[in-house]
Amino acid sequence: MANADPSHRDHMARAIELARQAIGSVSPNPPAGAVIVSGGRIVGEGFTRPPGQEHAEIVALHQAGEAARGAEVYVTLEPCAHSGRTPPCTDALIAAGVSRVHIAALDPAHHTDDRGVATLEGAGISVTISDASPEARELIESFTKHITTGIPFVVAKFALSLDGKIATAAGSSRWISNEASLRRVHRLRAGHDAIMIGIGTALADDPQLTVRDAPVPRDRQPTRVVIDTTARLALDAAMLRQDGTTLVAIADAPDTRRRALETAGAELLSAPGDGARVDLAEVLRQLGERNITSVLVEGGATLLGALFDARLVDKVIAFVAPVIIGGDGAPSPVGGSGAGDMAQAIRLAAPRHEEIEGDFMITGYPVYA
Repeated sequence: MANADPSHRDHMARAIELARQAIGSVSPNPPAGAVIVSGGRIVGEGFTRPPGQEHAEIVALHQAGEAARGAEVYVTLEPCAHSGRTPPCTDALIAAGVSRVHIAALDPAHHTDDRGVATLEGAGISVTISDASPEARELIESFTKHITTGIPFVVAKFALSLDGKIATAAGSSRWISNEASLRRVHRLRAGHDAIMIGIGTALADDPQLTVRDAPVPRDRQPTRVVIDTTARLALDAAMLRQDGTTLVAIADAPDTRRRALETAGAELLSAPGDGARVDLAEVLRQLGERNITSVLVEGGATLLGALFDARLVDKVIAFVAPVIIGGDGAPSPVGGSGAGDMAQAIRLAAPRHEEIEGDFMITGYPVYA
């Protein structure tokens, strides 16, 4: 923020902490947090509720009551000035008589056009804009991608050993990561609208692709997406017996297999591409039309390689375990054409790492040559 007062930084940090509590429950809306401060004391705070319910500012104003008059407000995202499922938050802030609003990130939606700031300033409320907080930008990165392009934000997630393997040469892969990392994966799943895998992974592992170690309502399970050119998914696959939706993206599948999968509970998504393969860009476009703003891709190597080759991955989250697997035939996490030389290698911007009880989680954003 422009003001270097530690208390200001602390208040915005609290707003960001609150916003993180909304991740996974508010899509396609962005998660946001709000803190109201009067006389140096927090008198109200809140985070965005599920679609159709209160935004963060409204929750905080209700908590603050009359104490909001003359107070300062810290918000992770520019307050809305338009009517959607809920009335404009700017109207509520003006009616409450707040004196100043500190904003960590401007609304990226084209239709808002910074009207939140203009409306507040037009009512005599001082506005401080940071719009440079990496934490605030990360909160809305999926919303930003989807609202500006119609395409979901794509996160490639994989776990590997120190020598770059995802399984032994015999195919054993459970588990490379430790239990703490596996719990983190479920939290990651909870924060995304969809989980995507290739048919090879689906047939080899028969995963449920659900959130199990994080609190998620039954109706908020991520959509499961299987890239399955010829509709080979097993009719008794575990994912077809779970709450939520399983989408099978196909290209050249026999009618009998299509009907059988639909009868088994899958929804089919047709996206034929070149060479009888599924067109991954078309799959993402159709997911975006379904208001899916973020996709967590969990493998396998063929799918991840194709996504990287097509420059469709927006973020990478890799779990590196302190284990050596070895073996000439042991697979690596990313296939595809890959780089012809190191100048073409995909490097990560803004990399950071976190230790998780001995494992390391590395996060960054691909920079394509």
